[in-house]
Amino acid sequence: MIIKISINQLKIGMYVNDLNYVWQKHPFAWQCFTIEDAATLNKILGSGIAEIYIDTSRGADVDAVEAGTVEAEEPLCEPSAILPDIISRISPVEEFRRAKELYSNANKLMQGLMKDVRLGKQIELEQCEPIIDSIIGSMFRSPSALLPLAQMKTVDEYTFQHSVSVAALAVAFGRVMDMPHDEIKALALGGLLHDVGKAKVPTSILNKSGKLDDAEFAVMKRHVSNTAALLKDAKGINEITFNAATQHHERYDGTGYPHGLKSDQISLHGQMLAIVDVYDAITSIRVYHKGMPPTEALRKMFEWGGAHFNAKLVQAFIKGIGIYPAGSLVRMESERLGIVREVVPDKLLQPVVQLIYDCKKMCYIPPERVELSASNDKIKSHESFEKWKISQAEWAMAEA
Repeated sequence: MIIKISINQLKIGMYVNDLNYVWQKHPFAWQCFTIEDAATLNKILGSGIAEIYIDTSRGADVDAVEAGTVEAEEPLCEPSAILPDIISRISPVEEFRRAKELYSNANKLMQGLMKDVRLGKQIELEQCEPIIDSIIGSMFRSPSALLPLAQMKTVDEYTFQHSVSVAALAVAFGRVMDMPHDEIKALALGGLLHDVGKAKVPTSILNKSGKLDDAEFAVMKRHVSNTAALLKDAKGINEITFNAATQHHERYDGTGYPHGLKSDQISLHGQMLAIVDVYDAITSIRVYHKGMPPTEALRKMFEWGGAHFNAKLVQAFIKGIGIYPAGSLVRMESERLGIVREVVPDKLLQPVVQLIYDCKKMCYIPPERVELSASNDKIKSHESFEKWKISQAEWAMAEA
């Protein structure tokens, strides 16, 4: 049962279902987690929160005689409200296998959808909903399984793969913003469909290896209005999905397109998808540039906050995917390289890494999975896969 209790009734072993506090002011990456130690408990007690929602079916209860508890009108973060299988326990290996299959199926869906658009067919949202539900399920169970796969893109299939990646990142963003399930689903659908208008852009422009000239760029920019026209004709489209998909090239300072909207003229969901779209684009290998390491990209995004993007939203996005996102290559103080395998929400500087390479001996080592929160080793810096001639794709597809 979900109940609301006074902060003074909180104790170790309880499962926090909702912090009951605005996301900008509390120090946690997620609203839902178990209080496992005194440090976490003290962190909550010192955050200024007065009342909190707990789930007694997933953690410790207060004494039955204690007063002041009231039943919540509806669960704010109940996993079963997202998808029934989210609450099932799946091994990391099985989750990773599911994520690979999901990523493949999502890309096939987008290929088929773009092909239909080129043939003049309307978008059928019913085709997209099962994939969106699966993406949400995977991201809520273990975002560290799907996101590294989403970084892997090929030149010929970039548009499809980028759309899937943006949808997954949108779920992570919506979650850290404490959005209801229906809102996250609509945002993720906007992410999946945000570039569907590129189906009407000539392939010679879409896949050009060099810089677009002014005339070509003008054609490319029309993909946003193409997307808007396609979504207006789609049966069942809602405002969140439409705004997210059609405003992702608007910029907070008014320098974006197609309408030059600025600040609050851009919807919240349009602002969020703009951040997600740029982050995924600059971390991906494209026909005209090399991908930027995720941590370096987040630093750039932070610098652009307040100009191109809403600074508070950029901070929330970073909180949602981690300072060292899953799939990143990092260098340890022990002079070993590791792949970030799992982001720990309340310990963003201490992810779970898989150590794979000895920098001193310049050779691979037997892979070792390390939880940095329980290790004396620390991350020294982020690194480039290309610099070390390590195959990002090979390690992203390998089971941790």
